[in-house]
Amino acid sequence: MSERAAPFHCPYCGDEDLRPNETGHGAWECAACNRAFQLKFLGLLARGVRRDDGGGDEI
Repeated sequence: MSERAAPFHCPYCGDEDLRPNETGHGAWECAACNRAFQLKFLGLLARGVRRDDGGGDEI
């Protein structure tokens, strides 16, 4: 996994002109709407990934 995952667009205006913010890890600023935001990974869900295969058609 990379140290910094870059967002593809601003969560407020949808523009793609984003730059890392000086405040620290995960902080970004949008040049289009002049807003700053921070991304944070919270963790994995306890239930995990569940496969719901019915087995399909058997031969």
